[in-house]
Amino acid sequence: MLTALQFAAEAIAPIIALVVIGYIVKRIGMVDKGFCRIANKLVFRLFLPASLFLNVYRIPDIGDLEIGYIIYALAVILVIFLLGIPAVYFFTKHNDRRGPTLQATFRSNFALVGIPLAGALFGTEGMMIASLLSAAVIPLFNILAVVSLSLFSGGTQKPSVKKILLDILKNPLIISIAAAILALAVRALLVRGEIAWRLTDVGPVYEVLSYLASVATPLALLVLGMQFEFSTAKEMRREIVFGTAVRILIAPLLGIGVAFLCFRDHFSGAHFAAFVSLFATPVAVSSVPMTQEMGGNTPLAGQFVVFTTLLSALSIFIASFLLRLAGAL
Repeated sequence: MLTALQFAAEAIAPIIALVVIGYIVKRIGMVDKGFCRIANKLVFRLFLPASLFLNVYRIPDIGDLEIGYIIYALAVILVIFLLGIPAVYFFTKHNDRRGPTLQATFRSNFALVGIPLAGALFGTEGMMIASLLSAAVIPLFNILAVVSLSLFSGGTQKPSVKKILLDILKNPLIISIAAAILALAVRALLVRGEIAWRLTDVGPVYEVLSYLASVATPLALLVLGMQFEFSTAKEMRREIVFGTAVRILIAPLLGIGVAFLCFRDHFSGAHFAAFVSLFATPVAVSSVPMTQEMGGNTPLAGQFVVFTTLLSALSIFIASFLLRLAGAL
């Protein structure tokens, strides 16, 4: 049981440390707001796309996907998203805050914290199950994030379906995931044709992608710290409390609880490890640069990342403890 708490603390500590460093860098005057905007733009349009492409491309075999647990995970994410739409209307009257708040309810830090956490909870099998799940949930997270931010853009003007679809198609993160899925399909065809060539064989290209991907998370966290303002937390406490409570309490209860109560005989310990990693982890760091690029309330998006990251160690520990106590993990 303590392993889950220890891993959560060890996984979260570097995230918080980078945010703190970014905050200090801003406070001593090393950067200005212009640098933060440019850095976030680079993260969103260059570094994160490279990271997502490699995350999907590194999936061992797309043919190993188990449909049952993936359908369940996608269904829960969609339910949280759909229930969140009327809820954000009720909890905040500020239109620019509704998109980031809705995004915070369903979008977890699955790639950065979740997949390694599944490995810590259930070894190699847990990490493999989580990696395969990422091929489905990461595209859905990004599509729903675009929809969330598009729904509440443009003031009182009703959102246009055409605009939302265009935002999805033009989104660099969506494009990178689509490219990775295409690359996976090509790789599968090559395997079937007994052709040994892979993207990794093109050393310079793969290495450049790896370099770009390695910058994404550290820079995003540093910029998050540079943009963090304690005064914002007080002003937006209603939205912060609601979004954080859903991410840390409601999402794990719904995603993990329903799986245990209704489908315990169908899911293995590795599946439950993946569900803990998906539903009990904090808001994705990538939600901040995406919010900035789409005209949402960037400071609020940053608050969600910070507060859910701080509190997620507790949600991960409780979920893991209860599942192990019940013999499901």
